[in-house]
Amino acid sequence: MALMPVELCYATVASPVAAPSARRVPRRRAAVRCAATAPAPMGEKTKYRDGPLERAFMGLFARKMEKFTGRKKKPGPGGEEEKKAVWEWDYESFVDVSRRVMVGRSRAQQQEAVREVLLSMLPPGAPEQFKKLFPPTRWACEFNAALTVPFFHWLVGPSEVIEVEVDGVKQRSGVLIKKCRYLENSGCVGMCVNMCKIPTQSFFTDEFGLPLTMNPNFEDMSCEMIYGQVPPPLEEDPVSKQPCYPSLCECAQIWQHSSSTEPI
Repeated sequence: MALMPVELCYATVASPVAAPSARRVPRRRAAVRCAATAPAPMGEKTKYRDGPLERAFMGLFARKMEKFTGRKKKPGPGGEEEKKAVWEWDYESFVDVSRRVMVGRSRAQQQEAVREVLLSMLPPGAPEQFKKLFPPTRWACEFNAALTVPFFHWLVGPSEVIEVEVDGVKQRSGVLIKKCRYLENSGCVGMCVNMCKIPTQSFFTDEFGLPLTMNPNFEDMSCEMIYGQVPPPLEEDPVSKQPCYPSLCECAQIWQHSSSTEPI
């Protein structure tokens, strides 16, 4: 499948409306199609308008991940290392840091790096407290699904809570990511699997004690998250045999020929 990313921001401007001279009718602003409404179609890139809060999240994660890149920061005017403020990051630079974390690491090492980053974002003892507050019950699964939609919007884009079946029981503990922002911007199956899917599943399942399975759809870049469902071993997961996007991914050839122990 050959896809070409295109930077687009959909805008439509209404035609002028005739009005009496005594009454002024303000001109309608352009209606911009962005992350808040709907993602761009497959083959086109969604335009996001990130605010200070979203940029702060990107900066916090990126600065934590930078420690695993092995790259030294450029010295500033005073000779000290130059450091970006958290709100100075954008999504492209966040993805670039993720890509640099992959370099020289095996899949297992990439996943461990993400795990350490996630743990470093939490206060001491947080996983144990989470287990007490959210034992793996239906309510806990549905509650975390509801929280995922607003709190991870900056990372994955628009999503919604959906009904899923877990162990024969229907419950609203699923989240449908309409078009994953991380996959869309990286264009890389390896980054999706090793830097997002597997470490996130493992983090919730092993650290928090709340099973989570993520099922990315590489045809349309959507993803289904199912809280309460135990994820399968990687060797049994279809994503382990998924080729990358040849026209989008810089590491496509490396990903297709690497094993779980070979560094990218």
